Amino acid sequence: MIPMTARKTKPSEFLRPEVVSRLKNMELKARFIVEGFIAGLHRSPYHGFSAEFAEYRQYNLGESARNVDWKIYAKTDRHYIKVFEDETNLRATLLLDRSASMDYESGGLTKLRYGALLAAALSYLMIKQRDAVGLVVFDEKIQSALPHRSARRHLLQLLSSLEKVEPGAGTSVGGALHQMAERIRRRGLMILFSDLLDDPSRVMNGLKHFRHRGHEVVVFHILDPSELSLAFSGEVQFVDKETGERLRTRPWFLGQEYRKNVKSWISELDRTCKRNVIDYNLITTDTPFDHALVSYLNKRRTLR
Repeated sequence: MIPMTARKTKPSEFLRPEVVSRLKNMELKARFIVEGFIAGLHRSPYHGFSAEFAEYRQYNLGESARNVDWKIYAKTDRHYIKVFEDETNLRATLLLDRSASMDYESGGLTKLRYGALLAAALSYLMIKQRDAVGLVVFDEKIQSALPHRSARRHLLQLLSSLEKVEPGAGTSVGGALHQMAERIRRRGLMILFSDLLDDPSRVMNGLKHFRHRGHEVVVFHILDPSELSLAFSGEVQFVDKETGERLRTRPWFLGQEYRKNVKSWISELDRTCKRNVIDYNLITTDTPFDHALVSYLNKRRTLR
């Protein structure tokens, strides 16, 4: 008899969108993503981040006693320091695009559901790090906004809003970004979740408006894998979810030109973002969530 060997499962395997989406509610999904992510931080290529998530560390002789948590001392008779107590906390605004084009999937999660799950995980992570988080949901205009807070109660409100978000109407990414840039006076971190299916110059002008106001900006450009490849066979009818316009064609006939144009579009977005010191992250809806969380953590480190 051949002995059976248990296969070691990588934490990132549990962070696949199709696995997370089966969980019961948004709070459980967000906690599952973040805790699974933290559990895998000691593994390559994320080594070095895990220490950032210890709520407390032991007091070392010679350090100031100012940050000792005396409640923990009373319970354990040991000296611990709160890791985040004297760190500079962030003020982050999550901008979620709910336009009709985000309600597309080719066999997995819609772009909107992926964006909502990623926003939920980041909310959970940021509030765990005592950062203040606000949420804005938009399509052609701003549809809802939650203020910046860092309390546990606020997290539940954020997660509830993200769980209930539904696709809306047309797209005006650039217009909504300009609106928010005018509204938010205090400098902070703006995190955009969108397929960016709007005029590229309008999108970039909106993002640059944030930079002009002194904000740091992270973009998660969320696309379905099929939008990159156009990997359909036979004759297909494409329907624009926002205008209702229809096009019947054979994808192989225009696939090469389509992929060339998509590659050019993404490259130009990436270049323009880099020129304006904007963190651009292309991410598809089949990508495990730890990739996006690492991008956020890299940005957070530079802001301390």
